[in-house]
Amino acid sequence: MSEPIRFFYRGAVQEVQNVQPTQTILQHLREDLHCTGTKEGCAEGDCGACTVVIGSLEDGRLELRAVNSCIQFTPTLDGKALFTVEDLQQPDGSLHPVQQALVECHGSQCGFCTPGFAMSLWGMYLKQEGRVPLRCQIDDALSGNLCRCTGYRPIIDAARRMVELPPASFDRAALAERLRLLQRTHGFSYEAQGARFHTPRTLEELAALRAERPGALLLAGSTDVGLWVTKQMRELDDIIYIGQVDALKTVRESADTLEIGAGVSLNEAYAAVCRHYPDELSEMWQRFASLPIRNAGTLGGNVANGSPIGDSMPWLIALGTRIVVRGAAGERVLALEDFYLGYQQKDLRPGEFVQALRIPLPRAGLRFRSYKLAKRFDQDISAVCAAFALTLDGDTVASARIAFGGMAATPRRAAMAEAALTGQPWNEASMRAAMDALAQDYAPLSDMRASGAYRMRAAQNLMRRFWLETRSDDPLPATAVNAFAAG
Repeated sequence: MSEPIRFFYRGAVQEVQNVQPTQTILQHLREDLHCTGTKEGCAEGDCGACTVVIGSLEDGRLELRAVNSCIQFTPTLDGKALFTVEDLQQPDGSLHPVQQALVECHGSQCGFCTPGFAMSLWGMYLKQEGRVPLRCQIDDALSGNLCRCTGYRPIIDAARRMVELPPASFDRAALAERLRLLQRTHGFSYEAQGARFHTPRTLEELAALRAERPGALLLAGSTDVGLWVTKQMRELDDIIYIGQVDALKTVRESADTLEIGAGVSLNEAYAAVCRHYPDELSEMWQRFASLPIRNAGTLGGNVANGSPIGDSMPWLIALGTRIVVRGAAGERVLALEDFYLGYQQKDLRPGEFVQALRIPLPRAGLRFRSYKLAKRFDQDISAVCAAFALTLDGDTVASARIAFGGMAATPRRAAMAEAALTGQPWNEASMRAAMDALAQDYAPLSDMRASGAYRMRAAQNLMRRFWLETRSDDPLPATAVNAFAAG
């Protein structure tokens, strides 16, 4: 008999059995618990109507994160707390300040998206602790919520108004204690309807499971795999979930390297990297999907997925990141660009999994930038993603690492452009030679996001933008050339 899934919801511990392991949290809420405040809009993590807040213990600390319930599987709730719009009503029956602010500011019209907005605002409300949020914080918190009615201004007004109202209490200590009682000391396996969902707690348990079940699907943040179920209707009958392996959720820093475990969320990973590369990667952090997606997805999962249009791989490759993979025989470390063998093909042997990424820290003479071109600023897949890292010795390019996404079947370095720069002065002539060399490095395809000709022109113009921002004689600030890259 399988152990039940246990999680805290609406003041009590819920025990769940006999549901498909790939049932989504949204389905469980609406179909089993009959809590229908949470809505289904897109079923792919784009619209935010299904936003909920998940509470979990991370290294003994309570963490609360807004996520999309439409692509998260119910077994991932084990040992956690779930909060939905039904939880916002106060004990005396009054509205929560988030709800009251939405009423006062006329932040709801048709109302379908409103529960998702309320939960995103509630997640921000808990973090602000009474401080009035900045506009950029509001935009980021609401980046995953779409509304076709209000034009957003009333909702943004509500985000400011909610902290001006009498505060609502939230007992973090009591919730943390509840969750401590739910924590398992061993791995958890759940089986139902002929499918299995394994949740190891240690690296050793994960390695043993992976060796025993090399064909099982490894699941991290479910921001991609969730769509396999909700959109492609795929049946996944053997899943190993890495989200409870604490050893994969660590960030370690040495003198010259930042090591990020494969289970660290995208938001936390980008926060750690941006402490060292604030000017170079902060915009990429903001534009990488929405906050609920970054809260759920992991940097290790993004890398292991290996999409040719993934936004993390170009800058990771340009910086010289190395990837740590682990299997029954131990660890292997290889350059990230060598990890990708072909479209959706990775250098992972049977029984291996991604353990960590080792990212070089800034060094003397480094000139580094990363750029994303997409039709929308927020929540859009790149047409072209570029990263440039030059090490200068005086005015001479001692080494060059250039990588692009969206230009080939894998994230790939631009070897000819790098060769055109190495050993040359960092000037307009060498930059133009590298621009020309990009045409030898890539033969981009045309698709719904951009034509091959556009991609090549954009890639070359991004090279020029990089030079304008980093040349030694008269560099331009990034804000002066933000609109340049598309030509």
